Amino acid sequence: MIPIKGLLALSFTISATANAETIVYTADRMLDVDSGQMIDDPVIIVTDGKITRVTDQNDPVEPADARTVALGDVTLLPGLIDMHVHLDANPIYGGYSSLQFTDQFFTVQGVANARAMLEAGFTSVRNVGSDNYSDIAYKQAIDEGLIAGPRITPAGYSLGATGGHCDQTFLPPSFKAKSPAVGDGPAELRKKVREQRKYGAEVIKVCATGGVFSRNTEPGQQQLTLEELSAIVDEAKLWGLKTAAHAHGAAGIKTAIRAGFTTIEHASLVDKEGIELARQNGTYFGMDIFNTEYTQSEGKKNGVLEENLLKDRQIAQLQRDNFRAAHQAGVKMVFSSDAGVMPHGIAGGQFKIMVDYGMTPLEAIRAATVSAADALGKADQVGRIRAGYYADFIAVDGDPLVNVRELEDVDIVVKGGALIKGQ
Repeated sequence: MIPIKGLLALSFTISATANAETIVYTADRMLDVDSGQMIDDPVIIVTDGKITRVTDQNDPVEPADARTVALGDVTLLPGLIDMHVHLDANPIYGGYSSLQFTDQFFTVQGVANARAMLEAGFTSVRNVGSDNYSDIAYKQAIDEGLIAGPRITPAGYSLGATGGHCDQTFLPPSFKAKSPAVGDGPAELRKKVREQRKYGAEVIKVCATGGVFSRNTEPGQQQLTLEELSAIVDEAKLWGLKTAAHAHGAAGIKTAIRAGFTTIEHASLVDKEGIELARQNGTYFGMDIFNTEYTQSEGKKNGVLEENLLKDRQIAQLQRDNFRAAHQAGVKMVFSSDAGVMPHGIAGGQFKIMVDYGMTPLEAIRAATVSAADALGKADQVGRIRAGYYADFIAVDGDPLVNVRELEDVDIVVKGGALIKGQ
């Protein structure tokens, strides 16, 4: 038996060799996220990066050549899933301060952000918008074992309208700055869906309304028509892709739901009709209700423009109140932090805010595990500790059902059977 302290040096660089053997993980407790029950003395058998059996120490049937890792007095949970991140973003460079760097600076610095998300316990993320297809590059490098990071569902560039939130809105006409993925009219936007899929996108992200951290857009303003949004969803479904709609305003939210989007991002100004539409259609809300503490306290120092901070202040409390209302109404909810607007490593701070605004700790955990996995279309791969799933799990030294803030400082991270973080 190998004690946990003997594995401190184990890193992602040896995951390929770790996956080639059978490893038996033991711990004192494990949370079954489906039942909400705590399982005593769990035993998880992992071969080639996947869970082959989950049992307990009363039934220790293990392969003779297995290596046992005793995690000790900890609570195991499935690896967490964040459904809204931007790995190539860095909040310390706001407003125009990013223009001091060369073109690929943000792609390169995002490598550290990917590792920060993983070490925070997020073994899977959905990256909903990047420049230079950087999220696809991170996914490929992680899958090749070259860098550390979570399993990524990438979107490539976010689609949007000319002059809208997903376009380039900070520069004057002489720069001719334009996002490669903006389009006007159903036909143009169908083509943009095909382009993103061609270059590796596994989800299609769209800006249906204005936003907080763009210029010359208002969060509540709808920017794409029902015909345009429906064409995007129809084209994405043709290619077997899920869809995500950035939508703050009530009209844009309802239009995106009617168009058939899988998830609504932010949903800040949703009204009662929009909440009911989401409930009836089984649409997921991903509401980033934590990051405003960071943006308001650090934004000005980081160069964020006052007009953007003002928009952030105006919608922050409304979004939190609407999170409570949507949850109470039975809308399906997923964990979405918008990491990149704030530092990636603190994304787990959102669990407390979700509980403060109406969820039980178990419901918040399910939003970041089983519900997120379902919204990803990967409910048979991630989000549970179960035979046949990826061996992605985390551990904390307390009980997250009693104190959900345990998830702000995850003690142990295992991805694909390899110990990434342990103490």
